[in-house]
Order: sequence, then structure tokens, then C-alpha cells
Amino acid sequence: MSTEISTAGTVHRFSNQWTVLRSSALHGAWHTAAMPAVSSLTPDDVISQPARAQFEAFLDQHRAMLEACLEGLTEEQARRSLVRSRTTLLGLVKHAAFVEKVWFDEAITERSRAEIGIPATPDESFILDGQDTIASIRNAYRQACEASRQAASGLDLDDEVRGNRRGPLPLRWVYLHMIREIAQHCGHADILREQILNG
Repeated sequence: MSTEISTAGTVHRFSNQWTVLRSSALHGAWHTAAMPAVSSLTPDDVISQPARAQFEAFLDQHRAMLEACLEGLTEEQARRSLVRSRTTLLGLVKHAAFVEKVWFDEAITERSRAEIGIPATPDESFILDGQDTIASIRNAYRQACEASRQAASGLDLDDEVRGNRRGPLPLRWVYLHMIREIAQHCGHADILREQILNG
């Protein structure tokens, strides 16, 4: 039996064994870890396509993988703190929604974070309140990702966004930064989830 969730119009199927392929820098191989595997259009499918399609495929794959770290968990497990920082699985996905709005709303529209309704600092974006649940955070993250796609759809990779503290940045840099950040958080989630399920 498999579980399905839909993100960005794509259905991702997860086996009931909760595994994901993770690269091993030490062994140059792939092994399984305690996160759900995403079965959808992969970066391999866009090898011959333009850079924009490749960027979007990589980013969407990692978005889906990060959201999926909450699949099958209890509310307590999703909120469980295993490190000294504010990082929890639920907090990671909440932070990722914040990141989407920083790069695809604030940076593109030049609206302030107060206008957008997001925290002033990244650290604050990990804070969970009493109303945050797995369902509400996943829904907010999906909405943020879809808003990001819409915001970027009218821009070319070489178009500059001007709402970031670094100054004008080409959209291609934003995509690369987002791929890097969400991939890093997938790694964080991988470790936390494995500790929670096997602890």
C-alpha cells in the first residue's frame, strides 16, 4: 500500500517503508534513510531541457521531499526537539515557507516582511505556536511554494530582483540559492526523522 500527497499539481507516492535515497559522499553510493521516497518527475527527466526547467525540477523535488518529512508522524513527533536550536521537523517546514516568501515575495515585490506577514529574522521563523499543526503547516508550505511559482513565472532567469539586502540579484541566483537551502534542510530533516522513528 502507498500513500499519496499532491504538491504543485503532481502526485507523489510514498511506500509504506518510508525510505529515501541519499547520496553517500564517503562511498559514492546510495543508501536508504528514514524518509519517504518521492516518485515523480525527476531532474533526470529534464537533462536535455533548458536551465529554467532544470532549476524548477530540482527545486520542486526538494520542496516535495521536505514536506514529506512530516508524513506519518504524530503531532508530538513533528514538534519533538532533538537539538539545542529551535529546529524541529515541523519548524523546518514552517521555516521553509518563510524562505519561499523571502525570496519570491520580498525579493521580487520589494514588500517588507511586515507587509508580507512573516517574521523579521530566520530564527524566528522556526518558532511554533499553539495553532501550528502538521496539516496547517503543510498547507501553508504548499501555498507558499505555489505563490513562488506564480511570482517567478513572469520573469526570465537573467531578470534582476531588487528586494534583497544583497542588492540586485538575477533570478537564476535565487533559484540556485533556494535549491541549496532546501536541499540542506532535507538533510537536516532526514537526520531528525531517522532519530525520531528509530530512537
